[in-house]
Amino acid sequence: MFSQVNLSKASTLVLRMGTDAHLYDDPDDVNISPLLDSKFDSEKCEALKRLLALIAQGLDVSNYFPQVVKNVASQSLEVKKLVYLYVLHYAERRPNEALLSINIFQRDLGDQNPLVRAWALRTMAGIRLHVISPLVLVAVRKCARDPSVYVRKCAANALPKVNDLRLEENASSIIEIIGILLNDNSPVVGAAAAAFASICPNNLPLIGRNYKRLCEILPDVEEWGQIILIGILLRYVIARHGLAKESIMASLLPNIFSNEKTGSESDTDYLDIKKKYEIGIEETELAGMVSRSYLAGQDKYLSVLDNNSDVMPSEHVSSLFTSSKNDESVKILLHCMSPLLWSRNSAVVLAAAGVHWIMAPMEEISKIVKPLLFLLRSSDASKYVVLCNIQVFAKVMPSLFAPNIEDFFINSSDAYEVKSLKLEILSTVATDASISVIFQEFQDYVRDPDRRFAADTVAAIGLCAKRNPQVAKTCVEGLLALISPKSNTCGFADDEGVVLIQAITSIKDIIKQDPASHENAIIFLIRNLDTIKVPVARAMIVWIAGEYNSIGNIIPKMVPVILRFLARSFPSEPIETKYQILNAAAKVLLNSKGEDFDTAKKILSYVLELAKFDLNYDVRDRARVLRKLLSCYFTSSEIEEKEKADNNEIEIPVLLAKHVFGENVKPSIETVNNRFYLPGSLSHIVFHAAPGYEPLPEPCSLTESDMVKGLEGPGQTEVNDSDVDSGSLNEEGSYYSEDSVTASTRTDDESATSETGNNNNTTDSLISFADVGKPQQESNDVSELMSKGDLESWLGDNNGQGQSQSHSVDERIPSARISIGDISARIKPNIYTLLDPTYGNGLKVEYKYSLEASTISPSLVSVDTFFQNCSSEPMSKLILTDEDSESVDQGSSESQKDEPVFVPMEEITTLEPGQSIKRVIHVHFHHHLLPLKLTLWCNDQKHPVKLRPDIGYFIKPLIMNLDAFSQKEAQLPGMFEYTRRCSFTDHLAEVASDDKDGDMSSTKDSFLIICQSLASKMLSNANLHLVSVSMPVDAHLNDTSGLCLRFSGEILSNSIPCLISVMIHGNCFEPLNASVKINCEETVFGLNLLNRIVNFLAEPRLTS
Repeated sequence: MFSQVNLSKASTLVLRMGTDAHLYDDPDDVNISPLLDSKFDSEKCEALKRLLALIAQGLDVSNYFPQVVKNVASQSLEVKKLVYLYVLHYAERRPNEALLSINIFQRDLGDQNPLVRAWALRTMAGIRLHVISPLVLVAVRKCARDPSVYVRKCAANALPKVNDLRLEENASSIIEIIGILLNDNSPVVGAAAAAFASICPNNLPLIGRNYKRLCEILPDVEEWGQIILIGILLRYVIARHGLAKESIMASLLPNIFSNEKTGSESDTDYLDIKKKYEIGIEETELAGMVSRSYLAGQDKYLSVLDNNSDVMPSEHVSSLFTSSKNDESVKILLHCMSPLLWSRNSAVVLAAAGVHWIMAPMEEISKIVKPLLFLLRSSDASKYVVLCNIQVFAKVMPSLFAPNIEDFFINSSDAYEVKSLKLEILSTVATDASISVIFQEFQDYVRDPDRRFAADTVAAIGLCAKRNPQVAKTCVEGLLALISPKSNTCGFADDEGVVLIQAITSIKDIIKQDPASHENAIIFLIRNLDTIKVPVARAMIVWIAGEYNSIGNIIPKMVPVILRFLARSFPSEPIETKYQILNAAAKVLLNSKGEDFDTAKKILSYVLELAKFDLNYDVRDRARVLRKLLSCYFTSSEIEEKEKADNNEIEIPVLLAKHVFGENVKPSIETVNNRFYLPGSLSHIVFHAAPGYEPLPEPCSLTESDMVKGLEGPGQTEVNDSDVDSGSLNEEGSYYSEDSVTASTRTDDESATSETGNNNNTTDSLISFADVGKPQQESNDVSELMSKGDLESWLGDNNGQGQSQSHSVDERIPSARISIGDISARIKPNIYTLLDPTYGNGLKVEYKYSLEASTISPSLVSVDTFFQNCSSEPMSKLILTDEDSESVDQGSSESQKDEPVFVPMEEITTLEPGQSIKRVIHVHFHHHLLPLKLTLWCNDQKHPVKLRPDIGYFIKPLIMNLDAFSQKEAQLPGMFEYTRRCSFTDHLAEVASDDKDGDMSSTKDSFLIICQSLASKMLSNANLHLVSVSMPVDAHLNDTSGLCLRFSGEILSNSIPCLISVMIHGNCFEPLNASVKINCEETVFGLNLLNRIVNFLAEPRLTS
């Protein structure tokens, strides 16, 4: 018989037959490189599937990128699709290699298969480089008119990626393409609406051209596109036609029309509208708060509340409202939105309900009730979101959901958050007719095993009593039954304490509404104080006894007795109760007369004396404050005479005490959560403005002139597609024209040399003014990477646009160039230990990275290595070798090309005791930041060591002047620019010592010291060229804000320029804030170098 294990394995194998699931078991068990180079498509597919399986497991297989890109020209659709998936995943990480396949992508854009065209466009848009943005834009424009719906939809999805490059010359073309796609069929309109919301959400005239058509096809658009399109259409209607007078937004009407002159023909129906408004809504103030939050947003609305002004201006406000019954645009929007209330997508239903809530007439808002209640049958997550929106709807208009209270009854399977929302909604929509049914449900909820939910139920009972005063006594009786000792046979456990605290809190809130009618409840609480041991509950009862000590005839007699009892037990009472005992004793003293006054005085004096020696400092401080406020009651025996004296002669502390503890207690106003956001938005759920949240636009802000400008705008920015479409990259890789790069570098060197020669004559001046205010002439960044013929074929006649754009650069602030002199003596490269003599039998090996170029290859890094014999015996046969050099065959795989390359050093035959010898080793790290494992042989003994790379020496100085630096920096914006901040403190010791000298030029010296310290720190840790040091002409005393140091270099492996700017902010005598910016085309290298610079700048200087 087969075992159970074998049967399970067999069943698993049967289920996996015919699938690619085996690739995930051991995807790297076959050498992938030969399969990628195979001439059979089946083997290529196998290799590509294994690569995608490795990617799915989180492994990095980018080293196969060149081999995979070669297969992009395959005729097999399966191979092509897999290659596109791979390239799309690694395009941002390996953009330079991805550019090699641009010609294939362009050719695939004309393929007969629409899937291939869509794949090519999606991959081209995924290669996010400024260089190819014109090509991508042309491809998107071409695919926007493609006969295939799928290709046009992919074109709409590619527009946000093109826009992310932030190229201003592409903005008008992108908007024009959006307008074309918005006029398309329903499958494309959803993606076009998403592109519109991402790129130009405020360009509402673009919607006006197709408004009616977009409303009509709205039910046919895909579900997630419907959500975005609903929001766009709502914003357009409000901005173009205004708010609806018959809607919930009419809550703004009372405040608006009260400031206007009545009698106009357009406002004759205002009284009728106000009557209908007051019938449907109970809390008009809350409705106005919600309406204003929808319009202004939270920040503006809260600032308006502080200034006691209105969100909307009072002049001509009647023109900002329209009629939802007569305006055709509003009517067609609501008509096309009605079917979406019964969509299968919960988000679509919420969006449609939000439109009806804001724009529909009052009598039609009831349409949203049943669809929203139907959504309560969905998952807990969807149920929570729907209840959050219903909660606001019910607060503004309780009658809307009052007939459907059964839908908000709690189910045992509901989550705690859902239960809490349902309880709040039930307490909000409770009416005289339904309050008895709701209380019956609450009686069951109070017995729920989840005592936190039971406490929330008790809080809901208190809310019902406050909103329905006629049932307040019934609620108080039920709440008193919960804290009765008879109903708590097991005592007050930790879980029961939560319910007890909430019950007393609810009773306290109800008593505040009408204290005189709840005298019996106060007496009941005072009598049961001894049985209640929960500190917070005892403290609240003591507060109630002290606050209402003069109500009725019984309470004034009970309070002194209970205070005596509490005074005796004061040392053993919890801190919360001690606070309230002190307050209650003071209140009783202020309200007492005759014999009761003497008793209250003795009790308060006794309690204050006990509190004086309490262990808690807050209790002691409160006692001191009370004794100081009521000092006249304890120091003078003529209190009765003072009471008869004139009120002006009463001491100020007594007045303050009576004001704080007086008997005229004002009921606390219920604070309303004024954070309301648009229905269906994420901000409405998280109670703060989420990224991307926008309130409703200002009503009627889109005028007729704006519509005309919006219609004429895109037409004036036509682009000649015929010239651009013909452009293509050549097959020989003219993308990387090394001659042009070399030429440009040579030109920079010559200009820098000439500038150096000129500056030698003026070295005496410390500060020289530079004409930095003039805009720099930008050279086209594409010309540095492409041949002249390709550039002309790509851009056609558009070169003039780049030139005109360069003249629009904002003028910079005039600055002064600072000459910091010779700082070579301050530059001290770091020295690292390769082998400690303790572990090397007396052999000490140290190394430092050299500033000189390698004599073997310009792409190698030179490392000065120092061998020192610290022992008493000679050493022989010293040599450094790569740890893996012996195990690696000559025919190593192509995947190992990017591993660090170590050039073996010259052998040291003998090393005498005390002798030190220097050797220069050469390493090609390939931008790797992991330690290079080496083997050090000495006396035929093996010592494994690690050479730790320093990315600051993967570059070499690039000599250039400030103009060339500024031009190159302007060519590398956006994705080629990286910035981080850190603190810099190396200057503090030197500046402080310089300031003590008392020299009148200390301010100038402080700036010079900071520049020298920062420059030496940079040049000691990275192989760079200091281009310039500048500071603003209008710099203030000791304020370094605007001080800028610029450095330049180029990567050893590919000669790509790397520009570094360090901006300083702060006071000379305090730690400075340094902002480091790097402009480099190599994204990964630039980010790693930025992290390295920030780390060593933040390190404090080591003092010897």
